[in-house]
Amino acid sequence: MPAYFLVDIREIKDAAKMEDYRSRIGLLVERFGGKYLVVGGPFDVTEGTWQPVFPVLIEFPSMERAREWYYSEEYKDLKKLRLEATVSNGVFLAGR
Repeated sequence: MPAYFLVDIREIKDAAKMEDYRSRIGLLVERFGGKYLVVGGPFDVTEGTWQPVFPVLIEFPSMERAREWYYSEEYKDLKKLRLEATVSNGVFLAGR
């Protein structure tokens, strides 16, 4: 069953760190079986009050693989870099 990691980047505080992150994250996501489905937009909120700024959605083959990626030693420094560079919200979503 697929799983997803959704991160909504609310603000970029350090563009240079974010560019460093972007240049290195793609291959690591692929190594864990992930693929980017959404990077940015466009988007259209049709219900509620959610105001995305820059949503990113990554699909993984399973929740186990998604969590392995997120908590991996390989992602540790990149995750720290992204969290320092942005104000964001992240969530795991189980697929069907």
